Amino acid sequence: MKIRIKGGSIRYRLTRTDIERIVKTGYLEEKVNFREEALFYVLQRTDQNQLTSSFINNTITLYAPGQMITEMMDTDRVGFENNYGELHLLIEKDFTCLDNVTEDQSDNYPNPLKE
Repeated sequence: MKIRIKGGSIRYRLTRTDIERIVKTGYLEEKVNFREEALFYVLQRTDQNQLTSSFINNTITLYAPGQMITEMMDTDRVGFENNYGELHLLIEKDFTCLDNVTEDQSDNYPNPLKE
């Protein structure tokens, strides 16, 4: 799972394994270690009907409705978004890059723009 933050927007990008894991367990967590503290980012399945979020104890949590997560796994649906207060929230499938990059992309979805 990757996180992208810009201004008032938070985007989580999910690999195939991430989506399989969130469907199975209902929970994903990653962290970035800084010298003395860590930033955690979490995706948690919920019974709510829209994407929501919280930031508590250095943890950004996006709460995603179970039907959205299942739809991402079972269909070609790329992602879901919602405006939550001042935040724009987005979860989406992580596609392979069209440019040459050094990161491992073997678990990413095929990019639909690639010929």
